[in-house]
Amino acid sequence: MLNEAQALTREYAMLSPGNHILCAVSGGADSVCLLHWLRAQSEALGFSLTAAHFDHRLRGAESRRDAAFVEELCRAWKVPCAVGHGDVAGEARRRGTGIEETARALRYDFLERTAEELGADLIATAHNANDNVETLLLHLVRGSGLQGLTGIRPRQGKRIRPLLTTTRAEILAYLEAHRLPHVEDSTNADTAYARNKLRHQVIPLLEELNPALIQRLSDTVGYLRADNDYLTAQAMAAVRGAEPTVTGGLVLPADTIARSPDPIAVRAVGALLGRLGEHQYRSAHLLSVVELARSGHPSGSVDLPHGLTARRAYGLLVLEPSAAEGGWTPVQLNVPGETPLPQLGWKLVCRPARAPAEPPTDPFVCYLDPAALAGPLTVRPRETGDAITLPGRPRKSVKKLLIDAKVPRVDREKLPVVADAAGPVWLAGFGPHAPRLAAPGAPALELRAVPLAPATQCETAPDPGTHSKEGRI
Repeated sequence: MLNEAQALTREYAMLSPGNHILCAVSGGADSVCLLHWLRAQSEALGFSLTAAHFDHRLRGAESRRDAAFVEELCRAWKVPCAVGHGDVAGEARRRGTGIEETARALRYDFLERTAEELGADLIATAHNANDNVETLLLHLVRGSGLQGLTGIRPRQGKRIRPLLTTTRAEILAYLEAHRLPHVEDSTNADTAYARNKLRHQVIPLLEELNPALIQRLSDTVGYLRADNDYLTAQAMAAVRGAEPTVTGGLVLPADTIARSPDPIAVRAVGALLGRLGEHQYRSAHLLSVVELARSGHPSGSVDLPHGLTARRAYGLLVLEPSAAEGGWTPVQLNVPGETPLPQLGWKLVCRPARAPAEPPTDPFVCYLDPAALAGPLTVRPRETGDAITLPGRPRKSVKKLLIDAKVPRVDREKLPVVADAAGPVWLAGFGPHAPRLAAPGAPALELRAVPLAPATQCETAPDPGTHSKEGRI
């Protein structure tokens, strides 16, 4: 039985010898089926299994009954079980969020924390084909582009969903065949919840038109996901050449976005924003950046959520922290150590080293001669009169250097200058002052600029159970 689960777990390499899987178990039919099936698979494939139950404390005695049921079931099956709880209603009031959203957030916080504490590689949840169809219909009813119609992903980071292509009817047949008990959550019958209304009222009507509705739409979700993944891969390839800025952002030619077809352009913007932080953006935000890139004006800007700004300058599209637009205070460079520049989204790392035989080509790295430095080093914005002699080039004022390089005026005050008592010794993104460089092989101070912002990939599908319009394309 559960042939679909067997095929899906093989396709996505979900179950491997030596893994430790944490299985989320509510006590309902789906999760009991998953735990029982994983227990059999663990014996055959050689991976470890632990159950986890989270008590939301929303249903009083019924919630306590569910927790006791799961613990007893795990004792009988000799499966280790971790139990957690949280005051979902109280937390929802404190956060100003809905009960469903808060319950889900606390539940996944518990699962992630427990997996880390136990050293579990993966977290298995019991989402099934019916859940996926319900998610598709919810997004369709509320308005969605292709990405919102890709449903729940079989595998997403540490989370796996072995039953995602298995229908609820097949799950119930499995429970009956193995005579497995389970508990029912009374709120699952409450049609005040949109998902329950779909489950109990809308889908039965649609099944009158097509009795194989769940399987057919489950297949459709897979086709849509494949199409969306292809478009996303094309978009990510298009912006692979985006370079970091000294303000902790990203820059690339605006034409890269402007000349791309709409489905690629919007996803490309999403991919860039994903590299600047794990946040979600509405379609309107992504489209506004595309329009900026396609604008005939040589300059302009768009304010985005999560403290970011998109700017166009000199034919370039710049995405950066909005806070970088303000001034910043000079600080002394920690030698050795790290000097964070949160206003700019960077930190400077300084440590003793030996200068390499060949000078680094990276303008964000240099090797200074400690004996050639005049006093403590300071990190500051450029000042009137600053001049620097880059290796192999004549001495030039920093202002003229930035103008010749077509650095937008708004960016010129953001470039950190490392200076000693005699003046600049390094200009971020351009290079060091040649007279202060250490000779090859000689003792040196290695100075390196490192972005503070995480470089993470853009999430290509909304998280299951999240039905806002954010993050859709």
